[in-house]
Amino acid sequence: MYDSDDMANTDNRPTGAVGPELLGRLLDRHAAALGLYARQWCRTSDDVVQQAFVQLARQRAMPEQVETWLYRVVRNGAISAGRAEQRRRQHETAAAEMACSWFVPSEPPGLDAAAAAAALENLAVDEREVIVAHLWGGLTFQDIAAVTGLSSSTAHRRYESGLRQLRETMTRSEQRRS
Repeated sequence: MYDSDDMANTDNRPTGAVGPELLGRLLDRHAAALGLYARQWCRTSDDVVQQAFVQLARQRAMPEQVETWLYRVVRNGAISAGRAEQRRRQHETAAAEMACSWFVPSEPPGLDAAAAAAALENLAVDEREVIVAHLWGGLTFQDIAAVTGLSSSTAHRRYESGLRQLRETMTRSEQRRS
């Protein structure tokens, strides 16, 4: 997957440390999919992905399965960031309810989201996670199992179930439009 030259010890770092060239290639290759993967749990997906690459750069040795390692770190970071966002929203909502309003609140404009994005959003998090990791992240079901702590067969079942639900939702949506 990566050349031994990618992990060459050229500046007295411990053998196997991630060099800037390899880090750049990994970033180019995986950042977009990792960002999409992280968006399932938080709104600050770019920050979570950046922090994962910073952590990778600080590793003394290259993880054995670098892609799986990145997905695991992004997943954990995104879940933590999502929890922090939820706590912050609850705190801000409570604070806003206690303050008197200076302006009359207006209704937010409706979102015109694509049917596919809406259908994906309505899936259970477990199924959406597997679909995003497999389709956009390019992870195998074995890699997804390592990231999520599931068996590869359970990951595959969730993938199939999620796709089935997406098809049904999209079919209903198309029928309503016609």
